[in-house]
Amino acid sequence: MQNSNRMELEDICKIQVKFSEIDSMRRVWHGTYVKYFEDGRESFGRHFPGIDYKMMQDTSIYAPIYDIQVTCLAPLEMNDVAVIHTYYVPKRGARLDYRYEIYRERDNVLCCKGSTTQLFIDQEGIQMYELPFFYEDWKKKYGVGI
Repeated sequence: MQNSNRMELEDICKIQVKFSEIDSMRRVWHGTYVKYFEDGRESFGRHFPGIDYKMMQDTSIYAPIYDIQVTCLAPLEMNDVAVIHTYYVPKRGARLDYRYEIYRERDNVLCCKGSTTQLFIDQEGIQMYELPFFYEDWKKKYGVGI
């Protein structure tokens, strides 16, 4: 949610539903929404540089998924366009939190909503408790520090 003294960071991207993403009921298979969340995070990283996956690879600091929540509300079908809204959710600690809303473009129906939490790990796979330097810089740049 928007803080009274801070703007909310949101990215919007569009994905056309492919045949490989539908199930026997001709609807997007529920597991595909997890992929759409990933697509949203990648787009978010391109539009708000500094916490993108390339930066993490270059620094050998990673942020695997710790928790994911998905709620399916209405179907998407083949050739529908999914409009993915990705919102950064500021939280304390060495973590990245996002929430998502996925709409069907043709009628603007909310089809799915959810959230993810990623925890930072170092190159040995050990969970980090201090913010990576690039994440601290990013939070300052976009005014989202807590």
